[in-house]
Amino acid sequence: MKKFILSALLVIAATTLQAQPKVYFTKDISPEALVKIYKALGKEATGRVAVKISTGEAGGHNYLKPTLIRSLVDEVNGTIVECNTAYPGKRNTTEAHWQTIHEHGFDSIAAVDIMDEYGDIRIPIRDKKHMKYNIVGGHLANYDFMVNLAHFKGHAMGGFGGVLKNQSIGVASSKGKAYIHTAGATKSPEELWNNLPAQDHFLESMAASAQAVADYFGGNIIYINVMNNMSVDCDCNSHPADPQLKDMGILASLDPVALDQACLDKIFNHKGTPGDDEKPLIERINRQHGTYITEYAEKIGLGSRKYIIVDIDK
Repeated sequence: MKKFILSALLVIAATTLQAQPKVYFTKDISPEALVKIYKALGKEATGRVAVKISTGEAGGHNYLKPTLIRSLVDEVNGTIVECNTAYPGKRNTTEAHWQTIHEHGFDSIAAVDIMDEYGDIRIPIRDKKHMKYNIVGGHLANYDFMVNLAHFKGHAMGGFGGVLKNQSIGVASSKGKAYIHTAGATKSPEELWNNLPAQDHFLESMAASAQAVADYFGGNIIYINVMNNMSVDCDCNSHPADPQLKDMGILASLDPVALDQACLDKIFNHKGTPGDDEKPLIERINRQHGTYITEYAEKIGLGSRKYIIVDIDK
């Protein structure tokens, strides 16, 4: 009887491990490593492929550089996609955004599409706790597959930014960004700052809108976080603080929750040394209750916070 129970427990444990999503990891941060980790995922980007990045605010310098991402964009025959921002700067109008895209060199490596240049569309949202729908760039409808290619770093409002932020705020039009930031209170960028909600409501809205985009693509999304130049400030900041933490590598998964959680775990478990200090980024994340987004995203069924790391360097 004891042998039977032990065997049953071993089967259950093995099944649980198999059910956990895989997060692939490489310490190498290079064009070749990006292509390698994409291939390790085993899911080919097919059809009309959108590569969602942040083009970075003018004046900033931590965003993923064209020289780093070009080989991956070429590999998937992708179009770089973005949306306009909802705050004053060099990307809040289409004209200014195109100038920033050009200055940062993205239009020299691939086709680029500002998805809300000609308007936006509403897509269904499963979790209606705060929002009735998600408002995204109208050109999202032109794509069959998305490569969510995010720069993992801090964020003034979210605590950190990874693939969940890149798929929620990043895919939202300027009106959609206002709608998410205010947890459904307004769609007007001009009224955004006067309608900021409780912090957890904002994080819940980000998780819900990321899920809406995942549902829209029906699983045709892959997720990649590049952990380099990890300032406490987002690439949307034109004068970000210098990174205090050394580069860690590239992580990728088919599960966005597992991926962001794995990156958070790397930060929180890091043992710093002089010149390699994780504390400022952890303080930024904790101040904004940033880890809550993965908890809520798991709760609404977007993914799992449990995962298996697969080191592709071994």
